[in-house]
Amino acid sequence: MRGLLKLAAVIDRVSWAFGLVASVAVLTSCLISAGNATMRYSLDLSSNAWLEIQWQMFAAIFLLGAPHVLKLNEHVRVDMLYTTYSPRRKLWVDVFGILVFLLPAACLMIYLALPWALNSYAQGERSANAGGLLIWPVKFLLPLGFTLMALQGLAELVKRVAALTGDLHLDSGYEAPLQ
Repeated sequence: MRGLLKLAAVIDRVSWAFGLVASVAVLTSCLISAGNATMRYSLDLSSNAWLEIQWQMFAAIFLLGAPHVLKLNEHVRVDMLYTTYSPRRKLWVDVFGILVFLLPAACLMIYLALPWALNSYAQGERSANAGGLLIWPVKFLLPLGFTLMALQGLAELVKRVAALTGDLHLDSGYEAPLQ
């Protein structure tokens, strides 16, 4: 179990690094959006590339940041019952959710998205808009993001099994979002 926990720690660091990339993408996207609006309204200059890079960055923010959110236990869940469960029962619910929902869905998305991205790359796919960007790099974010999510799911599974066996103390607390 110790080796698996070390592997989980490495995956946690990878998720943290990609979470940092997503955080930088948030700031960069905001600056691009503000710059684009300023140029469009003050100097009557615009480019499709500036608009497209914003949605491409949104994809990066979501797909690269989500595994870090899972690591932090801040992901969306149906918590009507979860918050009332004992810490041990929460661990079992998490194990079930990871095995039955997260990992199969992530693997299915990787299986479907990778050929799609590879085909886009092989064709050198570009935006149909004048001045638009290459499309294939953003398409690779889908299999990359779901690979990172599957890896983080495996790390979370290892940590929860370790907590259930007593090899790790894991805070199963979850702070429900304020409504």
